Amino acid sequence: MLKTFSSVILFVREKNMPQAQTMTLDEKLAISNKALDLLDAGDREGYRNTMKKLPIPPYLAKVLKEKVGAEIIKIGGWNLSEVEAEFGPNWLNA
Repeated sequence: MLKTFSSVILFVREKNMPQAQTMTLDEKLAISNKALDLLDAGDREGYRNTMKKLPIPPYLAKVLKEKVGAEIIKIGGWNLSEVEAEFGPNWLNA
């Protein structure tokens, strides 16, 4: 059930949020499903680390930068590929 919900959320986000794409939907779903398998197995740290491989949507990164600051984003270890594709590689320093 959770995997299906995750798939639907990713699909809807892809269809409704035009933005730079660095991974295909299938690649994102594969990462999401792997993360959920880890969570189901009780590996919360593995789940968190695997989910960080999914690109953060640019609109979310922009809000995070405004609310918590660039330094938190820098040390968070998240995949910023779509953010950098949309805002440029130096967006955190601007």
